[in-house]
Amino acid sequence: QVQLVESGGGLVQPGGSLSVSCAASGIIFSINTMGWYRQAPGKQRELVADITRGGSTNYADSVKGRFTISRDNHKNTVYLQMNSLKPEDTAVYYCNARMFSGREYWGQGTQVTVSS
Repeated sequence: QVQLVESGGGLVQPGGSLSVSCAASGIIFSINTMGWYRQAPGKQRELVADITRGGSTNYADSVKGRFTISRDNHKNTVYLQMNSLKPEDTAVYYCNARMFSGREYWGQGTQVTVSS
């Protein structure tokens, strides 16, 4: 089992910055990829960015150049730095951990609201 605890998020004005983090505990040595997904009201959950244990990253086209994902394997924590935020970035952001076996775990979600 893996437990994911998210922190950060909140309300920010358009053009502003915000960061979220996710700490993993449990069978952490079996985690391959960690990442962030988001789900806006009435929309499907979508990948924002993910990062492998080795540090390879993958971003959704909509956030490239604005968001940065990073990972501290010693702290078992993944971070998402979000800059130049837009109203369309408003969503619940979920942390995801994908094991080498393919099994996935999810955090409880944290709200990010971009509004003036």
